[in-house]
Amino acid sequence: MSGLTKNYIGGRWVDASTGQTFEARNPADTDELVGVVVKSAKTDVDWAVAAAQSAYRSWRLFPAPKRGEILFRAGELLLKRKQQLGELETREMGKVLAETLGDVQEAIDMAYYMAGEGRRLSGETIPSELPDKDSKSMRVPLGVCGLITPWNFPIAIPAWKIMPALVSGNTVVFKPSSPTSLAASKLVEILEEAGLPKGVLNLVHGRGEEMGEYLATHPGIDGVSFTGSTAVGEKLAARCIELGKKVSCEMGGKNAIIVMDDANLDLAVEGAVWGGFGTTGQRCTAASRVVVHKDVYESFLDMFTRAAKKLKLGNGLHKGTDVGPVINRVQMEKVLSYVEIGSKEGAKLLTGGKAYLKGACARGYFIEPTVFSDVTSGMRIAREEIFGPVVSVLKARDLEDAIAIVNDTKYGLVSSLYTQDVNKSAIAERELDTGIVYINASTIGAEIQLPFGGTKKSGIGYREAGGRGGALDMFTKWKVVYRDYSGKLQKAQIDR
Repeated sequence: MSGLTKNYIGGRWVDASTGQTFEARNPADTDELVGVVVKSAKTDVDWAVAAAQSAYRSWRLFPAPKRGEILFRAGELLLKRKQQLGELETREMGKVLAETLGDVQEAIDMAYYMAGEGRRLSGETIPSELPDKDSKSMRVPLGVCGLITPWNFPIAIPAWKIMPALVSGNTVVFKPSSPTSLAASKLVEILEEAGLPKGVLNLVHGRGEEMGEYLATHPGIDGVSFTGSTAVGEKLAARCIELGKKVSCEMGGKNAIIVMDDANLDLAVEGAVWGGFGTTGQRCTAASRVVVHKDVYESFLDMFTRAAKKLKLGNGLHKGTDVGPVINRVQMEKVLSYVEIGSKEGAKLLTGGKAYLKGACARGYFIEPTVFSDVTSGMRIAREEIFGPVVSVLKARDLEDAIAIVNDTKYGLVSSLYTQDVNKSAIAERELDTGIVYINASTIGAEIQLPFGGTKKSGIGYREAGGRGGALDMFTKWKVVYRDYSGKLQKAQIDR
C-alpha cells in the first residue's frame, strides 16, 4: 500500500464511508507527516462485521493445521520485514528502534507459536463410566471477534489477539488505535499476503471513543478483546457482559520493583531504569514505583538518579537515543500535570520534571526522565497510572512492609523483587498480588508462551498470549461430546 491508508473489508482495501481522513505525525518531530488515514463511521463497522459473518461459515471448517500454515507464512514475512516495520513504528509512535524491533519480534514469536496450535488445539478424551460409550471435549470457535488495541505496541498486541483468534477458527474485525494505524495496516497486509481468505480479517480505522464501543456492542460480534485504559475497559466489559458476549480486557497498572537490602544494587538500578523509562514509561508494565529497603534507600536513590540523568532523549531512529517522546501533546500535558501534583503532595523532585524541547527535540513531545523521592503510598503519584517517564521511590522497613506497599493499589499487573535470598523470593512469589512476578528482573519482559494479564483492576476475563489460561481460552468455547454405541439406552449415574 502507498499513499492513503484505507480500511480492509471483505478482502479489499476500501475508503471509509465518511470520505474523511486524519493525519499520522511523528511525535519526535511533528513536522514529519508519516501518513494519512481514513476516518471511519459506524457504517464501516457494519460492513466489516457483515463480511466477517459471511467468511465465518467457511473459515470455521477450514482445517486448523491449514490455518496454522497461514500464520507460519505470516511469521516468515514479519521476519523478512522486521527492520522496515520497526522503523515505521518508531516514526509513528516514537519509541526507540531497538524496542520497536522487539515489538515486531513478539509478533513473529506469536505467529510461530499459534501456527503450532493449529496442530494441537487440544481437548480431552475421557473414559466413560458406561460400556460401549466414549466421551471427549473439544475447542470450537466463538464466531466473529472484535479486537481493539492500543498504540504503545502497535504490532505485538494486535498479533497477541489476531493470531489465536484466527487459528481457533474465528473471523475478526480489528480496530487499532488511531495514532498507529499505519503499523496495524502493515500487519494486516502481511496476513493477506500469507494467504488469509477474504473476509476472515477486517480492519476499520477511526477514533476509539467513536468506534470502539460501537464495535464491542455490535449485535454481530460474539467476543471482544480489548487492551487499553481501566476506565474504558470496565465500561466495555460491563456492556459486553450485559449483552452476553465473551470478553477479555487487559488494562492499566501501577507496577512496582522491590529492592531489598541484600540486592545487587547495580542490577536493581539497571532494572529500575529499564522498567521506568523504557518506552518512555508508556507501558502497562512500566515500573512507575520502586520500593526500597530503608538500609539501602539513600544508596539506591543516588545511583538511580545519576543513571536517569545520563539517559539521552531524541528521535528513536537516531543512534544513541535512550528515550523517545510521549505519543502526543495531550499525553505530555497529562504527565507534566502529575509532576506538579507530586510536588504539591510533598514528594521531592530529584531530577527531570520538565518538557525537553531543545535542539533536535524542539518539535516533539519530550519529557525529561523524572525521579521523585520521599513518596508515600497515599500520594496520587504512587497510586494512579501516569503512563510517562515518571518514577516514584518509596521506603520500606522490611520485606513484609514492601509487599504491603506494592499491594496497596487498585491495580495488580506486574511486580518485581531484587534479592539474593531464595526464601524472600519464595515469600514474595506467594504474597505479591499481581498477575506477573519477576525475581531479579525488571517489570518488562513477558514471553508469549505464557499467559499475560493482571489481577484487580488490571484485567477482566481471560488472559492474553499463550499457554494454559491464555488467549486460546478467550477465543474458543468448549463442546463436550458423548457417543454411545451400545445400541441401547444407558443411564449415567443410574445404570451400574
